[in-house]
Amino acid sequence: MQRYKKLSYEGAGDMMFGRALHPLRCGFNLVIGAGEVYPEVNYTLPPMEVAPDKLPAILEQYREMVTSVLSRAQILGAPGVVLEFEHAPQMTGQVEIGVAITRQTLELMEESFRTHGLRSALRVTVCDIRDELRPPRMRSGRATETMLRSFMDNARAGAHMLSIESTGGKEVHDRALLEGDVVWILFALGVLAPRDMHFLWGEIVRIAQETGTIPAGDTACGFANTAMVLADRHYLPAVLAAVVRAMSAVRSLVAFEQGAVGPSKDCAYEGPVMKAITGLPISMEGKSSACAHFSHMGNVAAAVCDLWSNESVQNVRLLSGSAPEVFTEVLVYDCRLFNQALAAKQEKVLQRLLVDSDVGRSVHALMVAPESAVAIARAIVAEEDDFQRTRQAGLAGCALIREALHSGALQLPTREVDWLSRIEDELAACDRESKATEHGFAAYRELFAGEEYGLTA
Repeated sequence: MQRYKKLSYEGAGDMMFGRALHPLRCGFNLVIGAGEVYPEVNYTLPPMEVAPDKLPAILEQYREMVTSVLSRAQILGAPGVVLEFEHAPQMTGQVEIGVAITRQTLELMEESFRTHGLRSALRVTVCDIRDELRPPRMRSGRATETMLRSFMDNARAGAHMLSIESTGGKEVHDRALLEGDVVWILFALGVLAPRDMHFLWGEIVRIAQETGTIPAGDTACGFANTAMVLADRHYLPAVLAAVVRAMSAVRSLVAFEQGAVGPSKDCAYEGPVMKAITGLPISMEGKSSACAHFSHMGNVAAAVCDLWSNESVQNVRLLSGSAPEVFTEVLVYDCRLFNQALAAKQEKVLQRLLVDSDVGRSVHALMVAPESAVAIARAIVAEEDDFQRTRQAGLAGCALIREALHSGALQLPTREVDWLSRIEDELAACDRESKATEHGFAAYRELFAGEEYGLTA
């Protein structure tokens, strides 16, 4: 395992959409991060039963979605496209369903490449089904074995890239968020989550190496995006959600230190931090993902993206066509703008507009800006262990919010500022992993199985 100890970029001004220090060649002659932004289209079934006896109907749905996406991309002259096949739990739990969809998708992509020259790559995102029992069994048991077999079998079926939205530590983090306990959050993100990432991504990278597949990346969606949504609903402070976003970057970085090579998942808004540290390409989502969820970073999220995604959309009919086809068009036009700016050497202008249009309006957007990403990344690589990295990332997030408040670039209600002080104090006080672990075992012992994370009380 490698350990990143310095940034790949000297500063935020060196990072740009469409360009990564280490471009990635994959799929049907696609190179990501070499000077163009490509759409990454994510699509899913309409409400229907997912079971082996429904496989013919499921395959027909996916044939329609993939065909329409590839056709729209080809008609609009897209220079390339990434398709993400994101598993429903049943597609991972019943491995043959996911594998059949992967095989069919690749056949359609290969035909489009051979007939029309459309460059493409397929990301298969296996579902983390390990939480089917409570407390979750993260390293042992039938669910873990089935999930890893799904990775192997989908890779053998030809998947170009492997990803997951992993959930190690989420069983504690969800409760800690709702109770607003910063130390418990630190335990979940700084102790449990990285330990799970080391185990899980060690296995995924091994599978990728055995099958010649690309281990792409993970996402802290279940942590940071959950916090953002809860803050929007006034269940917790926005500043707490923003600091969680900064802290969650550490557990996602573990995938790269175990051997992932990008692009990170689209819903990983910590992607700019990953790019700053690794120099590898990232996928991002923003305004074009409103079909799946709302956010506060519709423009700024694109500032350093290499793939631009719609997150996920069901196969339903709209006035113009199917929803996956419609969102393919939306993404293609977004990417045209990015690529035209690069070709005209106006990328700095467009990037500044993307950032400035969002960053002063939301503490969430502030965390995603390239300048913030680099500051958080510096705090991470300055530390040796995952716990201190997580803690210092949180403190860096607090410092960014303080600076924005002091300069007048951001306005927050008094209650949010009071919460910021509380977060700073609790992160400063919990200065050792042993403190967080003791706190976690004392408070949440019934929620997690310590041995599944290599921990004992």
